[in-house]
Amino acid sequence: MDSQGFLRSIGHRLRAARETAGLSLSAVARKTGVSRRYLTDAEAGRANPTVLILARLATVLGSKGNTSVSIASFVDIPLRVRPSGRVALVGLRGAGKSSVGRALALELEAPFVELDERIEKVAGLSLGEIFDLHGTAAYRRFEAEALEQVLGEGEQLVLATGGSIVTSGATYQRLLETCRTVWLRAEAKDHYGRVLKQGDSRPMENHPRAMEELAGLLLEREPLYRRSELQVETSGVSISTVTQEVLDFLIPEGS
Repeated sequence: MDSQGFLRSIGHRLRAARETAGLSLSAVARKTGVSRRYLTDAEAGRANPTVLILARLATVLGSKGNTSVSIASFVDIPLRVRPSGRVALVGLRGAGKSSVGRALALELEAPFVELDERIEKVAGLSLGEIFDLHGTAAYRRFEAEALEQVLGEGEQLVLATGGSIVTSGATYQRLLETCRTVWLRAEAKDHYGRVLKQGDSRPMENHPRAMEELAGLLLEREPLYRRSELQVETSGVSISTVTQEVLDFLIPEGS
């Protein structure tokens, strides 16, 4: 049995049930008598909650009308789970997802997929047109549909996601449950500089505080990105070094 994978799966289900109930960690801690720190570790798969704790959580999270919440709903997980061969890279624009993703796919001999490209294909529109014509809600629907299509294409692939996927609760949860997730993190100035080097000057246009806003966005999303299995620093690090760190995580020595 993959013990860590099992605990991560329980953690993902705990967090999904809490978010569905619309409760904060602090609220759940107060209602169950379980510390906020412990709940944080449980949702991250770093704790091994007892049956009694799961029973308390099921009672509180199910009290919001979600009758599907029970101890069984948290632990009804196959004991022999083969780690997914799908690798999903998350992070803000300019994190290096495309560059690292292509290098990683080459090493793993797996297809490389840009989720934004699939979203455009599903919608029949460019990303800009989606937002201009239909708004964020429509983009989220296209994003969820595109992800499901990608997941249906097989167990071996490397996926570069959009920077905001972590703010789409159900879609991000689906990503965490079906892929090995890696957060490519960088300093705000590096995100900014890399986007400009790609020839995209939009971050500067009519945004004199663009750098400051980018730093704020990174700080705001950091807790969401941290839900990934692995975090890899890309500031001042070569693509080959980052790729090798991810490979070492995916294929441990001796396996």
